[in-house]
Amino acid sequence: MKSLLHLVCLTTTLCFSALATGQSQFALNQSFAALYEQELGSTQKCLSSSANRYAVCSPALRGDGNAPFILFQQADSPIIVLIHGLSDSPFFVSAIADELYHSGYTVIAPLLPGHGLKDADADMEDEQLAERWQAHLAEVVELALQSTDKVVLGGFSTGGALSVDYYLSNPDNVQGILLFSGALALNGNVESLSKLWGIKTLARLLDGDYQTSGPNPQKYPKVASFAGLELMELIRSIRERLEEGARVEVPVFVAHSQADQATPIEGVQNLLTYVDADNTFYVIDEEYQLCHADLVVNRLLLEKMDFDKSRADLSETCAIPQVNPQFFPMARALRGFVEFALPK
Repeated sequence: MKSLLHLVCLTTTLCFSALATGQSQFALNQSFAALYEQELGSTQKCLSSSANRYAVCSPALRGDGNAPFILFQQADSPIIVLIHGLSDSPFFVSAIADELYHSGYTVIAPLLPGHGLKDADADMEDEQLAERWQAHLAEVVELALQSTDKVVLGGFSTGGALSVDYYLSNPDNVQGILLFSGALALNGNVESLSKLWGIKTLARLLDGDYQTSGPNPQKYPKVASFAGLELMELIRSIRERLEEGARVEVPVFVAHSQADQATPIEGVQNLLTYVDADNTFYVIDEEYQLCHADLVVNRLLLEKMDFDKSRADLSETCAIPQVNPQFFPMARALRGFVEFALPK
């Protein structure tokens, strides 16, 4: 028997819309959860989920903060797929996701294979790791395309590289690209070492028994050397296609710190020379000495991070996460970009 609320809703256009939105949201949530059953085994809706936020938890994950999530707007809203970086989790794109959600977009934040896990040793030395990232992103985009033809890709660090990589292979599926500390280049030493014969075998030895527990419950304590080499191969593939004549013909937003030592700003500067569409380049001046990972951190995110300083190596540069002092002007630039350059 239909509920009284359902029968009343049938009499109004507003309730028709609400029912359609609810059905669409349920279908998207269920399909999204199904993506992770094979990767993670047992899954369930996270306790932190709410009316318009759905997150997929699993006993295999380090905690709820590592879970993939969706911020759902309405049935016909455009979708932004927002991908996290190497060794971290969807938690780190959540502040950016909130900004995009409040700009009218449904946001899907997937969890890349090998990430957010209690045990990631086998994943972080998998020869097919980068291919698994690419395949998972393709699955998520296909899921988004079942709801809308207006899909935008965005990402932090490695997530940015994967966004560009996907676009170059599937330009008709993407309406725009958003890059935050985009990994289109790596530290010069890393790039040079990655060219050495046998370096992947050595990287596995250096990584040893890969540890996932550290001072930050939302990310692994260090980047696996082997996984970093997988990322470097992805970056080289992007460069080769661009040099062979590929162009980027959708709007691009870039936010990057001049002081970023992990992914030097030259990488995104070079990418922009291949863009034949509107673009916004938000540069955070070197005077702020903003570390790579801190670009996406606002005060609320830092509070939720629950970082344990007592377990950190204080001698390491960028060991302690900090708030991006330019987060709010960067967010204003992002909102302006999505308002005027992206599809609605």
